[in-house]
Amino acid sequence: MNNFDYRNPTHIVFGKDRLGELDKLVPQDAKVMVLYGGGSVKRFGTLDKVLAGLGERQVVEFAGIEPNPQFDTLMKAIEIVRAEKVDFLLAVGGGSVMDGTKFVAAAANYDGDEADILKHGFAPPPIESALPLATVATLPATGSEMNMGAVVSYQGGKFPVMHPLLFPQFSVLDPSLTFSLPPVQVANGVVDAFVHTLEQYVTLPANGHIQDRTAEGILKTLIEIGPVTLANPEDYEARATLVWAATSALNGFIGAGVPQDWTTHMIGHELTALFGIDHGQSLAIIQPSVWKLRKQKKHAKLLQYAERVWDITEGDDDQRIDAAIAKTREFFESLGVKTRLSEYGVEKSQIDSIVQALEDHGMVALSETGDLDLSISRQIIEDAYA
Repeated sequence: MNNFDYRNPTHIVFGKDRLGELDKLVPQDAKVMVLYGGGSVKRFGTLDKVLAGLGERQVVEFAGIEPNPQFDTLMKAIEIVRAEKVDFLLAVGGGSVMDGTKFVAAAANYDGDEADILKHGFAPPPIESALPLATVATLPATGSEMNMGAVVSYQGGKFPVMHPLLFPQFSVLDPSLTFSLPPVQVANGVVDAFVHTLEQYVTLPANGHIQDRTAEGILKTLIEIGPVTLANPEDYEARATLVWAATSALNGFIGAGVPQDWTTHMIGHELTALFGIDHGQSLAIIQPSVWKLRKQKKHAKLLQYAERVWDITEGDDDQRIDAAIAKTREFFESLGVKTRLSEYGVEKSQIDSIVQALEDHGMVALSETGDLDLSISRQIIEDAYA
């Protein structure tokens, strides 16, 4: 196992009817900006419950954070934060709202070009402070409610922002707030959590026995619970399990001290930016092809994944690995998520634009070993096409 530091300061408030506790969780003298996306939080009454929970505090609302939050939209929120002297941010929504709120927190006090915050990849940007933030999660998928990361869309690309100051102070996870989600969003969330786990697990052996067994537990749980919660969206126990699985997939624990990949995410980001393909769908398209092209690099962990997650023990090594890749694709498709790029209306001639976008955004040395260059990325995308 590699050396690591692990700290996660986020207070999780999990369970039914917890929004009434906001009055105890948010500082009494805070001036709060509540940030959200479209009309669903209003339509289903979540926003009213949040505002009631905040009591007599001064509250400023900011609506309209889109899926894949846009830099220009977030700058509008930042201008209001500065003008109104907001000192606490509360995200109410899914991963995009949470990610956008983290960027607002990072940029509100930044003395410089806010776009510079997006130019540091997975290294912390040079911010010296951030506004305190918290979340009310309404979509189980990204794990943003319990980590220090965000992804922001800017000038045709998607850019990660990572900094310890961006951990939410607390996150309210009430599974019942997710009952009204459309099935496609639930399915995308299951895939997102699944691939988050894979990116930290199917890499290189590192003797991270606790991390591996935890990752395998999350994967097997998602395989079990994904179809159940899709078929019965108001099954509280099933949805509660999904919510906690999604949070656990990316709160830093299973990635501590072990290699991480993120190739699937980096290529998937370009599919979303170029063609508007949902994030979860982009991952379902790319993941099987990454493994097909990287079978030798990931040989040991793919065999481990085949046996421990899918109970595949028959056949030679290649047969078991191929069976595990096929099972993964079948799982995604069983959720209603298509796994071929051609099924999303993308033309084969547009593969060049995907590879060009990867080059433009510096994605030229991907994978846990840093040796996945543009030529291999092209092969992965071509394989994922049809």
